Amino acid sequence: MIVTVTPNPSLDRTYEVPSLDRGEVVRATGERVDPGGKGVNVSRAVAAAGRRTVAVLPLGGAPGALVAELLDAQGIEVAPVPVAGATRSNIALAEADGVLTKINAPGPELSRPEQESLLETVRSRSRGADWIACCGSLPRGLAPSWYADLVARAHAAGVRIALDTSGPALLAALREGPDVVKPNAEELAQAVGRPLATVGDAVKAAEELRGLGARAVLASLGADGQLLVEDAGVWYGSARVGTVRSNVGAGDSSLAGFLIAGGTGPRALASAVAHGAAAVRLPGSVMPGPQDLDPAAVTVTAEVPVDRALTEPVS
Repeated sequence: MIVTVTPNPSLDRTYEVPSLDRGEVVRATGERVDPGGKGVNVSRAVAAAGRRTVAVLPLGGAPGALVAELLDAQGIEVAPVPVAGATRSNIALAEADGVLTKINAPGPELSRPEQESLLETVRSRSRGADWIACCGSLPRGLAPSWYADLVARAHAAGVRIALDTSGPALLAALREGPDVVKPNAEELAQAVGRPLATVGDAVKAAEELRGLGARAVLASLGADGQLLVEDAGVWYGSARVGTVRSNVGAGDSSLAGFLIAGGTGPRALASAVAHGAAAVRLPGSVMPGPQDLDPAAVTVTAEVPVDRALTEPVS
């Protein structure tokens, strides 16, 4: 079982549009409404793979009720933490050329009792879990140290924890030794405070995060593939993708694939790459199922192309 924690979930509306022209009436060619948030997407991908998952998340108002309803319809066990504020609603505009424009609302502010209730719900629902995946930004009211507290509590309960966040929350949590952290290239550059121009730069940055406490780093480099840096070695994975329809949730799908396959080693990296590649071929934030995966298109190697320039260097 994989438990996910999404401190700032959302109700996501995705519109497919031919192009985005400011000041004009834009007619959508497709529309989706999905439960959103990085941890929620991990649960959706785990459920699509036929595995049990429990989604722990604060929910409030009509949007929160709809998020719970949509998750239940996808076979996901929901462990809601009632909050006074309404769950945020986000909008994504996916253009035909693959460009995505997102409008993310701030979400409710959690009171101290609501924060503690969220931690207690994670504790009570994580008994017997293989992994706890903590994902996304922190809502108003939660200090950057909140994820660090959660990592410490998970380890005290003997549960492995994966963390997908950024900025001060990521840096604060590293001291508690999360079992795996999953930054993208931009988040990795931000964490080490310098630009990343090559795959080799990304490897060095991942090693620095391990030096700060992360036991393993699964780094998404977008079109340039993925890296896994852990005690056992460094691996690089890539996949043939073809047409990209939407990259919403692709990183979350990758993390789900990684955890489903055990969360360590080249086999787990291959699963992460396959799930991420499948996700970008699907509309909106649709999570791939087994029928969408193409393992034959995935390559994983210990021969990391350190000199390869990143398609979009980040700083």
